[in-house]
Amino acid sequence: MLVLQPAAETTGPADYAEVLRVPAMSVGFYRLRAGAHDPQGPHTEDEVYVVLRGRGRLQAESGSAPAVPGAVLFVPAGEEHRFVDIEEELEVVVLFAPAEYSLAAPAD
Repeated sequence: MLVLQPAAETTGPADYAEVLRVPAMSVGFYRLRAGAHDPQGPHTEDEVYVVLRGRGRLQAESGSAPAVPGAVLFVPAGEEHRFVDIEEELEVVVLFAPAEYSLAAPAD
């Protein structure tokens, strides 16, 4: 068994730290400061966010949803998405299935 925990503090406007990687999935912690721009783009894997604390919105091609504590948000592979209107520092658990970048085309 592993116990996965986020880093103690945010060092930049947006911080991501992967804490687990196995072929079937990867898990990380993502923090965005209040007012920060979320720089992420679409991923090649399905993604689930579990909001631990903070307040904002997840905007995706298929719609938007409140990012509030307890929310579980799903984004299918390939869909453009990002957190917006971040009113309070967001801390989310991010789960990719399969592991992040595992379905990406190999670099030439």
